Amino acid sequence: MMMFKNIALFLILATTLSACGLLPDQKEDTHNWSASKFYEEAKEKLNSGNYEASIKLFEGLEARYPYGRYAQQAQLETAYAHYKNQEQASAIAAADRFIKLHPNHPNVDYAYYIKGLVNYHDNWGIMNFLMRGFLKQDMSERDSKASRESFENFKELVTRFPNSKYAPDSRQRMAHLLNVIAMNEVHVARYYMKRHAYVAAANRAQYAIKEYPLTPAAEEALYIMSQAYNALGMPELSDDAERVLKRNFPDSKFLDDIQDSENPSWWKFW
Repeated sequence: MMMFKNIALFLILATTLSACGLLPDQKEDTHNWSASKFYEEAKEKLNSGNYEASIKLFEGLEARYPYGRYAQQAQLETAYAHYKNQEQASAIAAADRFIKLHPNHPNVDYAYYIKGLVNYHDNWGIMNFLMRGFLKQDMSERDSKASRESFENFKELVTRFPNSKYAPDSRQRMAHLLNVIAMNEVHVARYYMKRHAYVAAANRAQYAIKEYPLTPAAEEALYIMSQAYNALGMPELSDDAERVLKRNFPDSKFLDDIQDSENPSWWKFW
């Protein structure tokens, strides 16, 4: 009797899942679908968060109807679906393909925007989730490669399409990314200070100030330069960095930490 109850329960569950479209092996009969039907169904899957199913339908649409506006839009939507499904390489490949095939398309700016977003949210995988979530890792502490690529993607968008509806958001993200990239240089300089590599620390901090003088990272970069030159027995250069720090950041928290050459405070970087 128990066996029959289990079978009945399984059949009810299977019927329910099938009705909801949740069975992984379920295949819809798309033989007679029009291009618009393909697109509507794929879009519905995309909006409901079923990204894998939407990608398959968008690809099916393009294979069945390779020409026309639905196929072109499907290519763009495929890039977005890969992005939402955290498939970085596939999202960028799809966006690049659209740009190559349709360089003069009215919506090609969106393809550049997708590429920027992919690199901006380069947090694929459980390790980055742990680092950024549980460990509260700052974006600037990671490898800046993705940040730099994202900056270039958004830069290309606003340069090519200054009036794009995605341009204002892209500019805001560029400003943030510039701060992230600059702060990454400071993190590297701080790393060298921890290891008493004072020449390398001073050079890296100086590079950050030269390349990104108007970012918040310049404040700590000046502080590191002052401390590094102090540790190297170069008081004039140390005083110069301190003087610039005081002039540009008179309320800096780092001013209280600066010590004279007889009592350097590089231990604070530990």
